[in-house]
This record gives sequence, C-alpha cells and structure tokens, in this order.
Amino acid sequence: MRQFEAPPSAAWVGNPQGGVSAPDPILPPDAATRFKRTAARLADLANDHPMSDWLLFLCNLSQAQHEAAQAIQPPVPDADRIARTAAAGMPPLAADGHRRDASWREALGHLLERFDGAEEALAAVVTDLKSRSEAELEALADAFLGGSLPPEQAGHSLFIAAALQVYFTRLAAGLPADHLRLLPERNLCPCCGSTSVSSLVTASGKTPGVRYLYCSLCSTAWNHVRAVCITCGQSGKLAVRAIEGEEEASIKAETCDDCHTYSKSLYLAKDTELDPYADDLASLGLDLLVSEAGWARHAPNPFLLG
Repeated sequence: MRQFEAPPSAAWVGNPQGGVSAPDPILPPDAATRFKRTAARLADLANDHPMSDWLLFLCNLSQAQHEAAQAIQPPVPDADRIARTAAAGMPPLAADGHRRDASWREALGHLLERFDGAEEALAAVVTDLKSRSEAELEALADAFLGGSLPPEQAGHSLFIAAALQVYFTRLAAGLPADHLRLLPERNLCPCCGSTSVSSLVTASGKTPGVRYLYCSLCSTAWNHVRAVCITCGQSGKLAVRAIEGEEEASIKAETCDDCHTYSKSLYLAKDTELDPYADDLASLGLDLLVSEAGWARHAPNPFLLG
C-alpha cells in the first residue's frame, strides 16, 4: 500500500460558468430502491470474488431487507417535532433515544423467514431469535444500538442490524429534507445520529466532486467537506491511499495521522455503479491492509461486528 494522491485543495468544484453551486446538504434515502440496489451490486461483486459465498449471502439478506421495507408501515413522523428537534441541533430520529415502533420486529420476522432452514450455525441463530419474547428482542436492539452486544452474538447482531436498518430507513425516507439540519458533529448522521459506513464522491450533477457520507443505520446521506478527517476534523495529516498497483482504483482509504483513523471514499468518476454499502463490504482487503499499517477504522460496518 502506498500514498499516491494528495488531498484535494477545495471542498467542491465550482460552476465553470461562474460562481459556486452549493451541494444539497442532506439526501434522504429512497426506501423503494436502497436495499434492492445494494442486493444487485452485491450479486455483481460476488462474481470471481474471493469472498463470493459471503457476498451472495449478504445479497440474499439485502433482498430480504428490500422486501421487508415494502411490507412494514412504521408511523409517519410528526413534521413539526422533526423541525424543532433538528433546529435545536439534535438528530430527530436519534437511535439512542427513539421510541421504536413494533414494526421493526415485523421487519425482523420477514428476515428470519427468509433464512429459515439455512445451514446449521445460521439456523441456530434464526431459531433462537424466533423464540425470543418482544421484551428480549427490544433488549437485543438496545444492546446493538448501544454497542454492547458481545462478539459471541455476532449472528444475532447481523439480523438485528438488518431489521433496524429497514425500520430506520423507512422512517428517514418519510422525512422532508428541508426540515433537517446538519449536526454540529458533522461526522454523525443528521437524521439518526449514527456514524457512516463510507462516502461517495460525486462525478456529475450540479456539484461534481462533492463528498457525501452514508449512514450505517437509516441510509441518509449528508455532505461533508473533503480534505477534512471525518473523525477528528483535522486536515494537516491526511493522505489518500490505495493498494499498491491499484492507484486508479475506485475505492481508497483516507488516513489521518492526527487521530490515526481511516475512512473509505468511493469515487463515482471511476465507477458509476458503486454502492456505499455493497462496495464497503466487498473491499475488506483494503481494510485489512490499512489496519495492519496502523490506522483504525473510524466506525464499524454493522454487518461486520464481532
């Protein structure tokens, strides 16, 4: 692995006709396409991939999430409350304080039905989750959102995370973007307060070259200035790195020597089919190399806990 690209010198590209186009600060998710797109991308990425079986399993899970997202009907958030909460600088669907509707458990049920009869180890997890009471499932969800599920419950964490993603994505998709505000802590989702899985750098539209972080929970995207570490906010010791010999790769790691963390950036100019969720999971080789070189990932992917 080597450094080959200096950080960009500006936050975004200006309008060649004069002036600068401001990027949309927040992009709510489209619950009708979010998981379907990730599933399709995972299927493509699984071809000739060394982790093909695992990516195909996640493809199946993402397709199940898509179907669950169309089936559940969480309550419509109150627009006035959303606006007041956002204006106060807080995420309106804060994952650690939101009173979940029972529809998230309905989403979990859809996912478990999809994997009923799976191979032995997975079947044991499915059977156990199906046997849990409502209170036990809520406790598991609280533990996941609080980061306290133990590593030995990685299988449970996978399904709980997937169901919560469906639920929070459906909620976020119903929020009016003009009611939301970027948070003072710009590395956190303005909708639910969660961390991101990766960022996409745009290649077209009114503001090409803009970076958007993608929420690990509710699938909201929000603008974050480039050439600034998303963990500590510093810019003096940033570097953009790729695996040696793959300098033109579409996925790179932005490392920071101030806080010793890294995050992934996906460049749509290199590949217009990139998906912030699927491509993060399929590029674990980059994570391993960067981690071995001494940087810690800024935040985990919920499908990789444990």
